[in-house]
Amino acid sequence: MVIFVLVAILGASAVAWAGTRQAARALTETSQQQYAQNLVDQLTSSAPNIGYPPSPEVLEQLRATAGQNALAVYGDASSSSGLFAESPVPVVPSAEMRQAISRAGPGGQTFTERVIVDDTAWLIVGTPVVITTPDGARTSSGVEVYVAQNLSGVEDELAVLVRSAITTSVLVLPVAVVMALLAARTVLAPVQKLSATARRLADGDLEARTEPQGVDELAGLTRIVNEMAESLQDSMVSMARMQEDAKRFAADVSHELRTPLTTLTAAVEILGDTLRRRETSGQESADEADARESAHLAITETRRLVQMVEDIMEIARFDSHTAPMRREPTDLASLISSCVRARNWSEQVEILPRSTREPVTVEVDRRRLDIVVVNLIGNGLKHGAAPVRVKLLPQAAGTAVEITDSGPGVPEEHLGKIFSRLYKADASRARSTGSGLGLAIALENAKLHGGDITVENAPEGGARFTLWLPGQPHDPRRTTGTVDDD
Repeated sequence: MVIFVLVAILGASAVAWAGTRQAARALTETSQQQYAQNLVDQLTSSAPNIGYPPSPEVLEQLRATAGQNALAVYGDASSSSGLFAESPVPVVPSAEMRQAISRAGPGGQTFTERVIVDDTAWLIVGTPVVITTPDGARTSSGVEVYVAQNLSGVEDELAVLVRSAITTSVLVLPVAVVMALLAARTVLAPVQKLSATARRLADGDLEARTEPQGVDELAGLTRIVNEMAESLQDSMVSMARMQEDAKRFAADVSHELRTPLTTLTAAVEILGDTLRRRETSGQESADEADARESAHLAITETRRLVQMVEDIMEIARFDSHTAPMRREPTDLASLISSCVRARNWSEQVEILPRSTREPVTVEVDRRRLDIVVVNLIGNGLKHGAAPVRVKLLPQAAGTAVEITDSGPGVPEEHLGKIFSRLYKADASRARSTGSGLGLAIALENAKLHGGDITVENAPEGGARFTLWLPGQPHDPRRTTGTVDDD
């Protein structure tokens, strides 16, 4: 809008000033022609009645004929009045002007020049007096007549033109502002609407649309954005439906597999116990020894499969926002110590600081936080090396728990993917007892508490996982719920 106003003002000012200069030039030229023609007419009417060569009286008569501010010159004789005689420093025609008049010949041309006297502009008009003989021949008499015309009136008229130009430029300003506002409303308002629609789409409102107006390029762009939004909405709806179907399928399959896997585990364990008893009694045959090894392998793989089903069901609860939360005040150091002792990790895990301190109390779901701690410490023992150091760092806004192993650390290319579901950094671990969901479940449980888990390689070596738990309980409305535990 500012550029529009400036262009309008500059354009109007340029036109006004150009018109003023043209009018001033025309006014000046017209005034000069009028003054010159008046002098020629006056001298033409008086010249035939004057004798030549002129006497001082004749020069005086010519001077009087020319007007008040006049000068008549013949050789060294002259007659002057007004500006040419009464000024403190009488004005005289310039040498260039006198030479031009003397060379003019019998043609009777007029010559002009502009002078400033006491800050007033004057126009000096000069012409030679021409003698016409009875036979019509024209010869120069050698008499030169000059007259000075005050240009104050012309200057006043020029000042009026300048003021008119300035007034025109000033009057253009409100008109330009109004036109700029109209242009902004016509052009910028649709752009703002389209920008608002794009912002709503970026924020996830796939219903956002802008009604196109007109048939110009902006209307075409609006229609393209609407088509893009509709296509995006269709794609997102289809993707969401596919995701829901996949989640439901995983949850249903896991739920259906849970019961037969439990039964299968029990049956295989009974078979294994029977074969071990026969081995103990010394009645085991060679075939039964092979069967016992197979039963042991089946038990291991069945338990692994059961754990994977349990993990998939837990992931399904996270995805459907139905994971239950039972918060209670908990001493974090005591919880970690209990977790380590229950799994016989006391020789491999070092909890810092060792000295007795005030309890670090947090309001958490003990079962879920135990899962987080088990996964992080177990990951360090399994894929890093002992000892694993657990350090509590109470802070004003919450509590951080650093878990650092003594292994080689995590390759840089895997740091950003380590919490992904079913992701294993080492391809050689494809048949390990883990499901590839442990760290993903730990992260989801941390987020249920309003916290987070990050991973980095410690400067002294080893992978360092940092669990962050906020000081105030996280709003559970989004994540709490009930699930069918059977």
